[in-house]
Amino acid sequence: MINYPDLDLIGFTGVNDFGQLDTRLRIPDIWQQEALALLLKGDDVVVHAPTGAGKTFLVELLAAKKKHRQIIHSVPTRALANDKAREWLEKGMRVGLVTGDVSLNADAPLVVATLETQKSRFLRGQGPGLFVVDEYQMLGDAHRGVNYELVIASVPADTQLLLLSGSVSNPKDVVSWLERIGRTVSFVSVDERPVPLEEVFMDALPGNVPRTVKGFWPRYVSRALMADMGPILMFSPQRKGAERIAKQLAGAIPLAEPLALSSVQKRLAGPELSRLLKKRITYHHSGLSYQQRAGLIEPLAKAGQLRIVVSTTGLASGVNFSMRSVIVTESDFMAEHEQQVIRPDELLQMFGRAGRRGLDERGFALIAPGKPRLSEARSCAVKRPAILDWPSLIGAMGIAVEDGRDPFETAVSLGQRLFQGERLELGVEHSLTVPDVACRLKIDGLRAKYAQPAHSEMQNSGGEWESMREVSLVALKQVQLRRGDEWVPFLEDAESVRPLGRGALHRFEEEEVVTLGKRIVVGFVDRRKPDSWKLAAWFRTGLESELGVVVDRLLGVDYLDAQDSEVLSKVVGFGQVVGVKTDSKRVMLVVDLKDYEVEAYLDSTGVGLIDPVVRKSYAAECCGCAERVVCEETLSERRSPAWDWYRLGLIDGDGVPTRRGRIFSFFQNGG
Repeated sequence: MINYPDLDLIGFTGVNDFGQLDTRLRIPDIWQQEALALLLKGDDVVVHAPTGAGKTFLVELLAAKKKHRQIIHSVPTRALANDKAREWLEKGMRVGLVTGDVSLNADAPLVVATLETQKSRFLRGQGPGLFVVDEYQMLGDAHRGVNYELVIASVPADTQLLLLSGSVSNPKDVVSWLERIGRTVSFVSVDERPVPLEEVFMDALPGNVPRTVKGFWPRYVSRALMADMGPILMFSPQRKGAERIAKQLAGAIPLAEPLALSSVQKRLAGPELSRLLKKRITYHHSGLSYQQRAGLIEPLAKAGQLRIVVSTTGLASGVNFSMRSVIVTESDFMAEHEQQVIRPDELLQMFGRAGRRGLDERGFALIAPGKPRLSEARSCAVKRPAILDWPSLIGAMGIAVEDGRDPFETAVSLGQRLFQGERLELGVEHSLTVPDVACRLKIDGLRAKYAQPAHSEMQNSGGEWESMREVSLVALKQVQLRRGDEWVPFLEDAESVRPLGRGALHRFEEEEVVTLGKRIVVGFVDRRKPDSWKLAAWFRTGLESELGVVVDRLLGVDYLDAQDSEVLSKVVGFGQVVGVKTDSKRVMLVVDLKDYEVEAYLDSTGVGLIDPVVRKSYAAECCGCAERVVCEETLSERRSPAWDWYRLGLIDGDGVPTRRGRIFSFFQNGG
C-alpha cells in the first residue's frame, strides 16, 4: 500500500497572451499521486499514460517538492524543448534550456534538454538528481534509438529515472531491462484519457454546406465546424501539403468574426501567415521560426482563437497544444524518393491531441472517407535498433582511459546494459577473461587469426620435416604409404591395391621385387566350341565403342592378342594392359598399375606420400601457450565491432581510441 505524501495544490497565476488573468488550480490525478509517491520514495518509475493525461504535470509536481538537486527533462526535439521551457518560465518556474545549439541556465533546478546533450555527462558517470525521458518510445527509432538506449543504460546509479510515454505496447519489457541493469523500478499505468475520445465519420455529420464551399477538405471541415467540433487540428505529412490545405480552407470557408491581429503579431507573422490568421486558420511546421510557432500560433491555439491548425505529422509529438478535434489527412507519403507509412503509434499520438482538458467533455477523431481511422492507431512494441552506437562506445572507451580504467572492459560492461534480448558481443569478451597470454592480443578475432599456423609441415619419405605441399596426381610407382613407422611402396601393399578398379590381384616379379597389378576376366570359353569364346557384356560394349565396329559374339582365342593394348586399356578404364592370360574357362587381361595416377603429396625427394605425418607451424608465442587450442579452434576470425574499430584505425590494439577515433566520436555525437 502506497502512503501518498502531502501533495501541494499546484497553482499558477499570470497574464496570458491576450492580457487576461490566467489562474489555474490543478489537483493531481490518482495515478500522478501514485507516481509521485514512488519517486519521492526513491524508485525509478516508468509511466504509461495516454496523450493529454498530464505526464509532464508530474514533473511540475516534483519540481515543486524541490527534493532533487536538479531535474533534467529530456524531450525528442529542439522545438518541443523550447516550447516546454517557455511554458514553465511563464509559470514562474526557474528553468534552464540545453539543446544542441543553445545552453541557457544549465545549472537551474529544472532544465529542459534534448536527450543527446546529456550523453557525455552520463558516460562520465555524472548526472542530475532526476532524469526524465519524455516520449521514451524513441528507443525504437531507427536513427536516434541508439542514443536513447545508450543514455538510459549509462544513467548513474544515484540519478533517478522517470520514463514517460503513452504509445508503447511493451512497457514492462522496459521495466525488466532497467531491473536487469540493477535499478529499482516501479510501473504506473493509466488507460483512461482525461478527455474521452470518440471516432466520428465526417460524411455522417448533419448540416448543409453552402454551395460556395468547394473542395474535398473545405466541405468536410465545414460540416465539422457546423457540428460544433472545432477547433480542429489537422495533420498533413509534409510542409507543402500542410500549407496547401490551410490556404484552401482559408479561401473556401466563410468567417463571421475575423481575428484582429496587433501590429506586433502582423510583423511576426508576415503577410501570408497574417492573411490566414485573420481567417482563424494557419499551418504549423518546423519551417516556421520559433517565434512564429511558440510566440504566435501556439498561444492563439491554446487561447481558442483559431478554428483550424494544419500541422505536419513530424511534429505530432512536439505540438504543444491540443484542440477539440483531430483529422489525419493521409496514411502515407513520399519522402526522399521512398514511400513512407505513418506508424500506428504515430497515429495514436496525433489522435491523442483531440480534447482539451478542462474545456472539452470529449475529443473527436474525425474520419474522412479513405483516410486513417482511430482503429488504426495503437501502441507499438519497442525494440532496440539494429545498429550499434559506435561513436558513443568509442567515446566511453576514451573516458575510461582518462580515468585509468580498461577501455574494453568499459565497452563490454556498457554493451551488456543495452536493451536487447540477445547478448551483444563486441569481440573482446574471451580475451578479457584470459588476459595474460604471450601474444598480448586483446581482440578475440585477432587472437584467432594469430593462432592459425603460418603453414603446415609434413614428414617426407626420409623422415625429415618439410613444408606441406598441395595434393597432386602421382604415378603409383612413385607413391608410398605408411605402415606403422615405415614407408612402404603402394604397389607392394595388397590392402591398398585391391580396391583399385576391377579384378583380382596379379603379382609382377622383376629383379626379386614383387609389385601388384590386376587380372581382369573379360571373356569365357564357349562350352560347345572349345576353340572359341565370348566376351563379357560390359567389355564387349566398351570394345565396340572404342573400335567403332560390331564385335562378333564368338571369337577366336587369339582375338585379344591382336588388339592394340592402348585400346584395351581404355576399355578397362585404369592402368595399362600388358598381356592376355587364359585358363580352361576364362580369358583375362593383365593390368600394370605403375603409371596409374592417384592423389598424393609429392615430397622433395620425388616420392608421393599418402596420409603423411603432418604438423603445424605456429608463431613462437603460441608454442606452449595453454590458450592456443582455444584460440585456434574456438575463437572466430569473423569480424566483430572491436576488430572493425581496430581495422579502421579508430582504436589501437589495447582499445585506446586513436586521434582518428576521437575525432570520429566527437563529430558523431559520441560524447
